[in-house]
Amino acid sequence: MSNHQKRLSVPNSWPVERKAETYTTKAGAGPHGEDGVPLLIVLRDVLGYADSTKEARYALDQDSVLVNGTPAADERRPIGMFDILAFREREEYYRVFPDEGGRLSLTPVDADAAGSKLGKIVGKRQIPGGDTQLTLHDGRTLLVDDDASYGSNDSVVVVSDDEEVVAHFTYEEGALVTAVRGAHAGRIGRIEEIQVTPGSSDNNVRIEDFEGDDDFETIEEYVVVIDENFVEGGAGDDEADADDGGDDE
Repeated sequence: MSNHQKRLSVPNSWPVERKAETYTTKAGAGPHGEDGVPLLIVLRDVLGYADSTKEARYALDQDSVLVNGTPAADERRPIGMFDILAFREREEYYRVFPDEGGRLSLTPVDADAAGSKLGKIVGKRQIPGGDTQLTLHDGRTLLVDDDASYGSNDSVVVVSDDEEVVAHFTYEEGALVTAVRGAHAGRIGRIEEIQVTPGSSDNNVRIEDFEGDDDFETIEEYVVVIDENFVEGGAGDDEADADDGGDDE
């Protein structure tokens, strides 16, 4: 199977110029589904830290590029929403976040913020032994003791080293959220109303724009609860924000 695909066919979230060349690198197996962007594209096309696949592979062989706290070994590893990239030699850290338009972009963060990652809860089930297993948007699973406080569409902040949940943000009216897909991808605001739709259709969410622009609506699947640190000028660390807007683990 080819390791390349036509640029015109890549997902809208990929930060590539579609008409610059015919082909680009295909993402390998891993998290984030079809929206996952190959690490090579981030290193070469977005950051300009490598001019070729060979240079990217050399950097990865030095264990100098970390994804969510783990050295990356494959230039085709998918990178997606809320992943944390760390470049130890450069002392640079980035969070993957959608820009307005839905393309994935990199937001600089400090070393402390780079030690943990936000995840949206997309599944929850009891397992033998009484623990609760949470499934996050990127396919990760977590075991938690207190299942009562966690619900679908909530968000948690997880430490990369030991997968400890250090903050919990509840999906509810008044929560700070961002849209990660659809026509309003990249916009941030507070939930004004969750409109429950009968049947199997997705609920609609009306959101007050953080910048004071017109309110907007999107479907529940596209909404992720975030903390104040995602907003320029937001104050406090993840755990402090959780005390205001959710329940700590």
